[in-house]
Amino acid sequence: MLREQLGAQAEAIRQLTHQLDWFKKQLFGPKSEKLVYDIPEQDCLFPSEDAPLPKKPADDEPRPVRAYQRGTAKKQRDDDCLNDTGLRFTADVPVEVIEHLPPELTGPDADQYDIIGTKITYRLAQRAASYVVLKCERPVFRRKGTGKPVTTRAPFNVLDNSLADVSLLAGLLVDKFQFHLPLYRQHQRIQQAGVTVSRSTLTHLVKRAIDLLRPIVDAQTDNVLRSRVLAMDETPIKAGHQGRAGPQKGKMKSGWFWPLYGDADEVVFTYSNSRGRAHIEQVLSESFSGTLISDGYAAYARYAAAQENVTHAQCWVHARRYFIDAQKDHPEQVTEALQQIANLYRNEDNIRAQNLSGEKKRQYRLAHSKPVVSDFFQWCRDHLEQGGLVPSDPLTKALNYVLSREASLTVFLEDPEVQPDTNHLERALRPIPMGKKNWMFCWTELGAEHLGIIQSLISTCKLHDLNPYTYLVDVLQRISQHPASEAANLTPRLWKTRFAENPLRALIDPRHPDRQNTPLEATVHAH
Repeated sequence: MLREQLGAQAEAIRQLTHQLDWFKKQLFGPKSEKLVYDIPEQDCLFPSEDAPLPKKPADDEPRPVRAYQRGTAKKQRDDDCLNDTGLRFTADVPVEVIEHLPPELTGPDADQYDIIGTKITYRLAQRAASYVVLKCERPVFRRKGTGKPVTTRAPFNVLDNSLADVSLLAGLLVDKFQFHLPLYRQHQRIQQAGVTVSRSTLTHLVKRAIDLLRPIVDAQTDNVLRSRVLAMDETPIKAGHQGRAGPQKGKMKSGWFWPLYGDADEVVFTYSNSRGRAHIEQVLSESFSGTLISDGYAAYARYAAAQENVTHAQCWVHARRYFIDAQKDHPEQVTEALQQIANLYRNEDNIRAQNLSGEKKRQYRLAHSKPVVSDFFQWCRDHLEQGGLVPSDPLTKALNYVLSREASLTVFLEDPEVQPDTNHLERALRPIPMGKKNWMFCWTELGAEHLGIIQSLISTCKLHDLNPYTYLVDVLQRISQHPASEAANLTPRLWKTRFAENPLRALIDPRHPDRQNTPLEATVHAH
């Protein structure tokens, strides 16, 4: 009896120690899951006593000088440096020319000097809370001999009867959803700039702007669901409050974003207040047929099993994490398992290095990765059959996890378009957990849906190397004039090929057509 109690206590201590180690890793541990191997060819930081001493360079050999040229005080710099400060910038960055003239060239004897050249230096400057009030002066005129006055038409604005220019709308969206700056902080910055506007006004401006973008995201969702290979995941969020009465008073409801990543590098964030299989069926319904890549959440497997035209593939990275959890208790066995998985990813690196695709990629995987996968699963079965592992042991859980998903983990071997993991999707959904550290939660479930709409466009812009601000300034102006049946042309993927070379500009932009013939100093005045 006493022995059983001691055994139960020892098992409880082991589980508690494992939980404590997990919490310590979350707080203080490294976030990267990369393995560090000891490379024999690599020199150690502290060489052994038997290591040979480095050879001294001969006196007649020139020694390279990294910081300065010998005999001069000028630093060595790379040829691609733009200037003396090493500042690099694209053509979209505005440049203001400041001309400095010495007294000799402005005084009475200025004609006695000849300018023989110009020395240019660059500085990166910043305007504090750069908000500008646009004062649009529209003349009221009439034709001579008639008494009917005519007022010049006002410049186009995205929101009718609104104080917000499209540049402000795009700036609010980008600052909040790309750079995670909450509206209350943006409100403080606007006030510090000397502008008085209520915070609720900013909230309504963001809501109205996102509502305009909803048809574009719907069109993008339709294209994502037509993908032959689709990755899906879920991430939690707090959205909507419980109410003012009851035990849950003041607490936020739990919700989930379900991002979808299509084979055209497009991502959409769908929202649901449930983590059940019903949302998967509702979103995918009959629109999707192909291969669904996911983690080990059982709802995906149950959905795919009920569909005749859906193949389920699972993620090797999630399987790998189970072995990492068992590494402390079984370092030798886990290291061996991780090295086998690492061999699998070395083959993927070779495929990318050789730019293999299609049938060549499939044949390479069958020749190099399939033996690795077969040996790995056999290794897992052998260790599980050896016994000596209790069901609650982390290594037992890791072995059972991969063996129960063997069929799903081997789908990528036969299909070259299927990736072995969902890393591409997890990178795309990072703005959601990152944003939660700044704006914490969504006050309403409608706000969560709006977050999914705008984040779908901003994340897809980044996947296609588009500037989200430039894209939003153009699309917010174009959407009201664009046919609803062609909303797909305004998705970032197609917008890049159709409108990116000549996007619509905001009125504050000097490149706006209404300001091409008007000097900037004549139209924008300091308040």
